[in-house]
Amino acid sequence: MQDTLEPLIDKALCGRPRLLEYYLREQSHLPGPRANLALAYDLAHLLALRVPNDPPAAEVLLTYLLSTEREDVQSNTPAEFTVLCGLVALGACAAAWPDWRAWAWTLLEERALSPCWRIREGVVMAYQQLLPVSSTETLEQLSRLAVEGSLLHQRAAIAALAEPALLQEPQLSAAALSIHRQVLERLHQLAPAERHQAAFRSLRQTLGYSLSVVTAAAPEEGFALMQTCASWNDKDIAWVLRENLKKKRLARFSEQTEALARLLQP
Repeated sequence: MQDTLEPLIDKALCGRPRLLEYYLREQSHLPGPRANLALAYDLAHLLALRVPNDPPAAEVLLTYLLSTEREDVQSNTPAEFTVLCGLVALGACAAAWPDWRAWAWTLLEERALSPCWRIREGVVMAYQQLLPVSSTETLEQLSRLAVEGSLLHQRAAIAALAEPALLQEPQLSAAALSIHRQVLERLHQLAPAERHQAAFRSLRQTLGYSLSVVTAAAPEEGFALMQTCASWNDKDIAWVLRENLKKKRLARFSEQTEALARLLQP
């Protein structure tokens, strides 16, 4: 794949991005159930290597890939995949080129609100490119989204941290737990009328797996948070907790999961 991709990237950086765009679309695997994420990561890696050589050309290319104005981007389409690729590449390039981080923060916050779920997932993947390299700055951004942002901003914050490989780092594990606590507390305070939004359902669905990822990385603190949440008698949060208890990653904590399941019994 890289043998084909590298010359297309080089041509795109010289002002001919159409061939790269067509290749991304053709290889997107969309429409379909699974996008070609391996291709998105390959593009991000290769472009990040080239940024120091010509930052202005790389910025022009990324802006081109990220544009949703060339057509009306719809879900499950090759056009959506092109934007996803641009987002992942932006995260990788901003990790490699600190001057671009302010641009990345602004754009990722904006695209976290996209109606296309794969574009929203591209935002998450971009944050995950930045977290290992610029953890303090990225955590500040994610914490701000969790505390001040909309439902979809909160969703981006928790999803970005629901990655086991990242949570091996104690700073990220502690931050992930704190951000989940903030989001769960905000969810609990939502009025019933606000819980009928599609954005709420997206946030709840993400919490339905992300909390177990964080808890597996920090069991004592994670189960303590889950027990606190169980005491709120909130039907949506109870659903989140039950979904997480089903995850195999928590199977080795049978004592804690059984105790929590008893708390959730009607």
